Amino acid sequence: MPSYTAPTKDMQFILHDVLKLSQGKTPGYGDLDRDFTAAILEEAGKIASEVLAPLNPVGDTHGCRLENGVVYTPPGFKDAFQQMKDNGWPGIDMPEDFGGQGMPYVLGTAVGEFFSAANQAFTMYQGLTHGAASTILAHGTEAQKATYLHKMVACDWTGTMNLTEPHCGTDLGLMRTKAEPQADGSYKVTGQKIFISAGEHDMAENIIHLVLAKIPGGPEGIKGVSLFIVPKFLVNEDGSLGPRNGVSCGKIEEKMGIHGNATCVMNYDGATGYLLGEEHKGMRAMFTMMNEARLGVGMQGVAQAEIAFQNALAYARDRLQGRDITGPKNPDSPADPLIVHPDIRRNLMEQKSFVEGGRAFLLWGATLIDAAHRSGDAEADGLISLMTPVIKGFLTDKGFDMTVQAQQVYGGHGYIEEWGMSQYARDARIAMIYEGANGVQALDLVGRKLAQDGGKHVMAFFEMVKTFCKTAGETQGMAEFVDPLKRASKDLQTAAMYFMQEGMKNPNAALSGSYDFMHLFGHVCLGLMWARMAEAAQAALAAGTDDPEFHRTKLATARFYMARQLPMTATHLARIQSGAEPVMALDAANF
Repeated sequence: MPSYTAPTKDMQFILHDVLKLSQGKTPGYGDLDRDFTAAILEEAGKIASEVLAPLNPVGDTHGCRLENGVVYTPPGFKDAFQQMKDNGWPGIDMPEDFGGQGMPYVLGTAVGEFFSAANQAFTMYQGLTHGAASTILAHGTEAQKATYLHKMVACDWTGTMNLTEPHCGTDLGLMRTKAEPQADGSYKVTGQKIFISAGEHDMAENIIHLVLAKIPGGPEGIKGVSLFIVPKFLVNEDGSLGPRNGVSCGKIEEKMGIHGNATCVMNYDGATGYLLGEEHKGMRAMFTMMNEARLGVGMQGVAQAEIAFQNALAYARDRLQGRDITGPKNPDSPADPLIVHPDIRRNLMEQKSFVEGGRAFLLWGATLIDAAHRSGDAEADGLISLMTPVIKGFLTDKGFDMTVQAQQVYGGHGYIEEWGMSQYARDARIAMIYEGANGVQALDLVGRKLAQDGGKHVMAFFEMVKTFCKTAGETQGMAEFVDPLKRASKDLQTAAMYFMQEGMKNPNAALSGSYDFMHLFGHVCLGLMWARMAEAAQAALAAGTDDPEFHRTKLATARFYMARQLPMTATHLARIQSGAEPVMALDAANF
């Protein structure tokens, strides 16, 4: 049976030694001292390992079932959801005015990784609700906030987002769902949406659907899309639940993974809906939820890689296979453990260096969100806008890769369901697809984000890396981390310049290299994180840490990333500079 232990020590190291949260200027960060975050993380880790992780294989095996229009979640989910609600976890970083705890987003992200690693399918129910509530908070009227937010923050009511239709996914301008205006100011919403996570289930009193639809007579394409609040049960003026709305689940999908989360086909048959935000500005409002969701999906990539790595590491230490080529390490047994073999070490080091670097990248991104939302920091807002496709695309691509590598450690046992490793790969796989498939993330990065505000934000990132390298490079022992980062950053700048020079005259040249650019950017970001972690580890050792082995391990892992992973930037650059010709050479008919 797989197990999970929350990496609280590593989380604390990143939050306090690397990001130095309590010293930050962002409102609320002064309260985040080590003792406070330790108490939160220890409690979250306990629930993750003792409550959620044991339900992970249950959800995978049993799945959800649809009976007479009702979706029933797997055994144990309902009780666990109630326990999460009773302890206030869904609202940890939501406003106190609506029943939340008002903590910074970065702490919610840290806790969210624990929950997602332990049970991704379960955690999606509250995660999607958080995004829907954030959207109402950002774009709703005061009356809408008063009606929905207290219940959603508590997860008494859960939330969804409804974008995709059978004939359109990424190209939402093709949608057919209609919203007919009514005399009382409401709308009648009619259409079908597919792939709706948590669209119907038995764990909440009400489900608040955020639905994209077109108001007849509006502009064509994406410019004519509006966003609507469509509750499963209508809400009376006193806040009590009224009659069932004209929305129903017609089917739940049979999926490769996340079996414990109901992925629904939702039918809207003249359902009563309420405009959220402005008419024909639905995508602007929906992106509040989608951007938050994309960061959450990046977190899922790291989280699934973490739990897969933990179990692969335990197996490698325990499983006896072969002898160490340099001589027996376990002479009293017939064989040595797997972990003595260099290729197993390589595999585990790739997992470890990704997980810890990805975690730091994710938490740094969360601090940018806090700075933007809590301080109104426009530079932080621009930087996280640039980073969002990298966080989502790179971390989910590599996170899936790491779950597969963890399977590989097990050999044939990794392919057998009783060991549990296939679930991590199957659950991680969806993260590369939903909230905008990763190819679309790469196009967004190169086609929109690089040039945003005249390229101001990517230039700010380059300057940030340059400043760090200059300052850190003056510290003894940091050259082995700074020099590889400089080379990787130069590769990234060269690639960006290539797009600027070639993009206008040959757009296909830029778009053909967009996926490589996203990964190149991701490697530079993890290289920066590892250099910062190395700097923090060296400082701790110099100051006389009470756990020198932890910090020496950080330095060894940083060296591995710099030597074995970061040089991939040169490969990605070479592929980008090959242009569009190798990609576009074949006529469609010749494939």
